[in-house]
Amino acid sequence: MEGSKLAEQHPDRRFTGEQHRAEYAAAKAAPAEHKPRLVTSHQGREKVHGTGPVGRFNNALAVFITKRVGTMWAAYVFALISLVSFPQALQAFLRGDTVTGIAWLSQSFLQLVFLPIIIVGQNVISASQDARAEADHITLTTLHAINVQQLGLLKQQREILDLLEKRGAA
Repeated sequence: MEGSKLAEQHPDRRFTGEQHRAEYAAAKAAPAEHKPRLVTSHQGREKVHGTGPVGRFNNALAVFITKRVGTMWAAYVFALISLVSFPQALQAFLRGDTVTGIAWLSQSFLQLVFLPIIIVGQNVISASQDARAEADHITLTTLHAINVQQLGLLKQQREILDLLEKRGAA
């Protein structure tokens, strides 16, 4: 109960929602009726900002900017931009002004260059997770089909055993 209250107050991926719990209960109650579904990172966007007009706009804007900034080309451009102020930072550093040198390194270079590289890495990870989800979906769908066939065979066997039992009792 306490986890449920916490989940309502703080939506978090570690806690399941009511819909998930209902689908899980239905799958346990009637496993032959359950159909595995494919969920990719693209479908998870609505979970971040919602499905309303503002949420869709925020998602679209975030994806638009991320696709532009999250490239290695953006990292190269940002590295060149940061190098514009490098001579001044180097001179200050050589004069003993280590704060300016460290500030340039951390604020201009590392933040500008690592931001797009991290986004590229996240895109690669997301693509691999989507590929894994697709492979898992095929496997689960196959296992589901096998399970449904097995349940059908067991039902037929039960019917045959019931018939044999009735004949033996008569």
